[in-house]
Amino acid sequence: MHDLRHEAASRFFEKGLHPLEVASITGHKSLTMLRRYTHLQPEALAAKLG
Repeated sequence: MHDLRHEAASRFFEKGLHPLEVASITGHKSLTMLRRYTHLQPEALAAKLG
């Protein structure tokens, strides 16, 4: 279950949701904890930067 929370948080960000939206979905009370749970793919970040 714990790994699914990490995966879900990362995918929500990849879909373009705002951090506060993701936190409300995943139940994180602070953005610090949300950041700890989120693992973005380097390829996705590079694609956004062009």
